[in-house]
Order: sequence, then structure tokens, then C-alpha cells
Amino acid sequence: MKSILNKLFDHKRLTSEEAKEVLIQIAQSKFNSAEIAAFMTVFLMRPIAVEELRGFREALMDLAVKIDLSDFNTIDLCGTGGDGKNTFNISTLTSFILAGADQKVAKHGNYGVSSSSGSSNMLAHMGYNFSNDQDQLKRELDQAGICFLHAPLFHPAMKVVAPIRKELGVKTFFNMLGPLVNPARPQNQFVGVYSLEVARAYNYMLQESGQTNYGVVYSLDGYDEISLTGNFKLLKKSGEQLLSPEDLGLNTIAPESIYGGSSVAEAAAVFKTILEGEGSLEQNNVVLANAAMALSLVNPAMNFETAFEKAEESLLSGKAKQRLEKLIELSN
Repeated sequence: MKSILNKLFDHKRLTSEEAKEVLIQIAQSKFNSAEIAAFMTVFLMRPIAVEELRGFREALMDLAVKIDLSDFNTIDLCGTGGDGKNTFNISTLTSFILAGADQKVAKHGNYGVSSSSGSSNMLAHMGYNFSNDQDQLKRELDQAGICFLHAPLFHPAMKVVAPIRKELGVKTFFNMLGPLVNPARPQNQFVGVYSLEVARAYNYMLQESGQTNYGVVYSLDGYDEISLTGNFKLLKKSGEQLLSPEDLGLNTIAPESIYGGSSVAEAAAVFKTILEGEGSLEQNNVVLANAAMALSLVNPAMNFETAFEKAEESLLSGKAKQRLEKLIELSN
């Protein structure tokens, strides 16, 4: 590790192979926590290069617990986190709305590091039991329309660095990797990122990996989702768009209207309120905007308005809530 750190401290970049090798060694517990913390901190002080990101991704995917869910046409809705906004769990809620709209979801997620409640915190709080058993996950997909892949159960390197990330309490390049390393390799991806630089790196990486059906979103005021608090960038294989809430037929909202609270319990209360159809117009519109964009991504013939209506029906009819209840029941 010393030679790698010296190279990084000299403002040099790692090759893809160097990045891959160091992450494999981290997963094998070959370094102490101080060395790993120093390594992660470098990438807080300068942007990660595409070559480095590629190497990290290859290492995690090579080491990952193998899982085959290709019998289903799935989508992953996953944000990098690390935007520091403490919103409620928008991508997780959106996932259940998609499941309620009969779109299969293979959601990848983890505990929150820089926010009070990540998707894993939320689902564990509600009674969901994590699993990396393929038959169990297929059963959940088949009967609930959604399964959840808890990152530490699939990625040995993430398990090793989890306590260090928690102690640091700030976003690291592992935030950036999360949506890129879903072990199920879903056919469709709708991902949110915390900076435009990361959005463009993702766009490049997803194209390079042959993933054709994807959307990468970044709100210009820093959110890693369509927040409706201002304009956002949408990057797809077909190109890059700058959109406003009004372009979607929706109003711009105040940031405080999508605040998720300062604890898992508070975030869960907001989550349940929305899922029970009692959310505010602003809360509902945020999750429905993300759900509609994801649905129209999987079904290119479906326009945004139709997708929004389909998502709204899933939420307000209680179908999305039923999917959550079924998922928890199956996991127990």
C-alpha cells in the first residue's frame, strides 16, 4: 500500500489494473484500517479518473457473490448517496412503486454512511431479512415483484471497509461504485449521482460495458435523484438533456418538503406515510417523477405522462404498499 499511497500523494493516477489490484487486496484484508482510510481519503480531494473507477468496478464484480436473475427483466433504482441532503428514501420508495406497476426490480443498496438512513437501514427497520440466496431472491421477484441485494452480503471488499466508512462518516468512492456493481447485472438501470462529473463518468462506463438501457440523473443543486427542487441533467445512451420540473408538467418544490428526518425512525415514518397514500403533493410528485422516468426508460414506447399515471395508480391504489408487505413476509 505504501507505494500506491506515495504515487497518489504525488498527484498521479492509478491505472485500471493498479486500482483493481489494490481493491482485491483490501478485500483480502491485507491492509490496516489507517492505510485504507488514507487510500479512500485521496479520492475525496480529487476527482476519480474513469480508469480508476473501471478498475475498482472490475475488482468488485470479479469478487462478488454470483447471482443470476436473468429470468426476469429487472431494473435497479439506486443512488450514489453522498449528496448530504437527508431526503427521505426516494429511490427505495420508487422501487416499490415500480414493483406495484408490474415492473420487476432488483434493488441494490447499503446502510447509509453520509445520510441518516440508507435503503438497507430502512428495510431492516421494517422487518426485512437480507439474503444472498438465489432461490430466495427469485421467489421474492416472482411473488413480490422486487428483491433487495444488500451490498455487504455480495461484496467482500464493502464488508471490510464498512466500519472504516462509518467512522469517516463522509462519502467515499464506494458511494460512487454502489450503483455500478449490482451483482444481478440488471438489464435496466436508473441511477442518481451527486455530481455532474460523476454523471459523465457513469455515462461513459455504462456505455462501455454494453449497458444500453440506462438513465443517469443529477440535479444541478446537488441531489442524486430527480428532486424537483430545480433543473436536472438526464444522461442516456441517446444523449444528454437539461430538464426542469416544468418540463415534466410539475411544479418546482422547496428542499424542506422532501426532508427525511435525522434518524432511521423519522425516515421510516415519512416512508410509511407516503406509501400509505397520505404523503404531501410534493412528496408524492418526487417519487412519481422518478418512477415515471424509470418506467419510460424500460418501456421506450411509453411517454412520461402515461408512465406518471401508471406510477400514481400503483401508489394511490395501495399496490406499492402491498409489494413491500409481501417482500417482508417472504423474507421471514
